[in-house]
Amino acid sequence: MAKLCIILQFIISSLVIENSRAISSPLAPYTTYKHSIELQKYVADLWWTVDDNEQEITFELHMKTTGWIALGISPAGGMTGADIAVGWVDQTGSVHLQDRYASADELPIFDNTTIDWFAVKGREVSGWTAIQFKRLLDTCDIMDVPIKSGTNILIFAYAMIDPVPSGPNGEISYHGSRRGSRALPLRSYVDPPSEDIFAGLDYVEFRLNNYVVPPTDTTDYCKIYKVPSSYSVKRHAIGHKTIVDSASQDLVHHLLMYECDSTAQFNDNNLPAGLCDQIYQEIAQCTSNIANGWAVGGDYMVAFPKEAGYPIGGDFPIKYYMVQVHYDNPNLLSNRTDNSGIRFYIGKELRQYDLGLLTFGTDSSAVALAIPPKAQKFIVDSYCSANATMGGEKIKDEICLHRMIYYPRMNNMYGCMNMNSPQAWLSMMNTSSSSLNYTELQQWLLNLTWTPERAVQWQEFYNTVSRVLIYGAAPNLQFDMMPSLPKYEDLKPVPCTKDPSGNKNTTRPSPTTFSQGTTTNKAISYVSTIRQDIFVFLNLILIVMTVIFM
Repeated sequence: MAKLCIILQFIISSLVIENSRAISSPLAPYTTYKHSIELQKYVADLWWTVDDNEQEITFELHMKTTGWIALGISPAGGMTGADIAVGWVDQTGSVHLQDRYASADELPIFDNTTIDWFAVKGREVSGWTAIQFKRLLDTCDIMDVPIKSGTNILIFAYAMIDPVPSGPNGEISYHGSRRGSRALPLRSYVDPPSEDIFAGLDYVEFRLNNYVVPPTDTTDYCKIYKVPSSYSVKRHAIGHKTIVDSASQDLVHHLLMYECDSTAQFNDNNLPAGLCDQIYQEIAQCTSNIANGWAVGGDYMVAFPKEAGYPIGGDFPIKYYMVQVHYDNPNLLSNRTDNSGIRFYIGKELRQYDLGLLTFGTDSSAVALAIPPKAQKFIVDSYCSANATMGGEKIKDEICLHRMIYYPRMNNMYGCMNMNSPQAWLSMMNTSSSSLNYTELQQWLLNLTWTPERAVQWQEFYNTVSRVLIYGAAPNLQFDMMPSLPKYEDLKPVPCTKDPSGNKNTTRPSPTTFSQGTTTNKAISYVSTIRQDIFVFLNLILIVMTVIFM
């Protein structure tokens, strides 16, 4: 049967799929909108419509409070650099909306360039505040964030009281823990399906069973599951639901499901389960192929394209799966249990294609990525030439210029990756040795004294370094040398067409790429392979390390 690959890109914090359409607010929206999401269950809901002709977006935000409410567009997921609309309804029923800008994780200031958030309507009913407001997609305001195509990061917050004084210049109180964020493509959002479309279908679940979350700040728990024996003939899952236990929703950060290698064998009466680091040797064959993923802000319900289904059972070679759950428990809470997991809905008929996932990203190792301490920004380039994007002659021509690519279940290309060449590292280390030892490289990195000048040199090293390409199917790997990445000419930015008025001298604070000050001597922190959020391509990487560095 033909295979269809759906691309899944992981950027920490990658795994973003839009949230569900479940709505908590008892208030009906003012009008019909194209899209809606529940930002926080029983607390916050958002509706919006994009008008491409007017290059304008209209929001309606409902929150369970009679105080101020806020919605912001963030460049990176936090408050810093965010463009924020703060609104409330006063005791006379009048609606107020402020245009603010956050230069740091502190009280956002009033936008003193142009006012670009505009209130339309607002009301308070039954303990809820609802405000309809709008702004241009790109305001050309240096204190605003353009709403571009692709993923946008929304932040939201609220308080229990109105600003004081309750007027246009009212000052807002601190929101405390009453805040959140969501990442979603505002301009290309596709409403997720209702679970009703899967009613009456068989399903298979891979869920934890009252796992006790440790009172530590970060935990990765892994558990192996076997495909139910009842699926003696291959079936197609046509959608899935991520089940996040409501009792531990504040702890579950993300959940990944892996296919175990077809050669993996386990004792079915005692399948491995435990902290991922501690059982790594047992689960090593289940850390490459990703079958599913979810993270905070993601959609709980996903329907696959009508042409494709995810194969389960029968002659499909995958007989075991592993679920990895990452918990964030900064308050070190104890006696908390979790029953989160994945549910696959099984279609009644096979579809035309088998569905698989393509994974690409950067490995967390000294060879792949060594970021200077305190650097707020560090760029590792990956390129794909125009002839490759238009259909290169070989698969490796299309994928090898990324840092790491993994194709599941392909006959002629198991995976591909590139890394800084051993010769380049030897030159950087200024050593007379003719071969590079990975342990020595790691120790050299740990002993480096980092200065702002060293950080600049380090970025230039990554920009110009020669690369070694590794591709093929283990153990028959092939190696090519590449003196440098191909030259890349970026697209020319399109100038904003709106002429902003107001104070022309206002400038947005520029982020620094390195903390200035005294010289520091700090070790670079390396995360073990099993502790990274996404540990893909592991078997190939281990072979590569053995071939190149030993």
